Amino acid sequence: MKREDFIQAMRAVAHSVTVVTTDGVAGRHGATVSAFCSVSADPPTVLVCLNAASRIGELVKANGVFTVNVLQQGSDAVAKRFAGMDDNQLTDRFDGISITDAAVPEIIGSTVFKCTLEQLVPSGSHTIAIGLVEASTIIEKPPLIYCDGDYQSLQKKTEEA
Repeated sequence: MKREDFIQAMRAVAHSVTVVTTDGVAGRHGATVSAFCSVSADPPTVLVCLNAASRIGELVKANGVFTVNVLQQGSDAVAKRFAGMDDNQLTDRFDGISITDAAVPEIIGSTVFKCTLEQLVPSGSHTIAIGLVEASTIIEKPPLIYCDGDYQSLQKKTEEA
């Protein structure tokens, strides 16, 4: 399969928008990540796919912990910030972002999965980070969705009479 055809097909798949954060001996960082899913409920486990050449990938590996922040609708600016869109204007992606004082930053207003790194699996240009979920916080608001190259809003189906 051609790379371009694969990318075009993946643009038709909707993803929740997540920001993976980490902090520890190697330092604090965060990055927008679209590849996130559950692996198991016994024990609670999730995975995220991180660009192998990225700073977030190296820091998650070195720190051994990460948090997945599932952004809510209207968080487009936060998603863009952690995707690096503002990196030429600031030195810290967390500047002006509401986060908790937790050991690993949690973005306030997000559904959060706090993880201990269990395993790293190389795959192509990315590394699959598998994490044991130590705690979670649920925000009962619709998630921010990314599809067809843009941020979208989830609309719940209304029941017809």
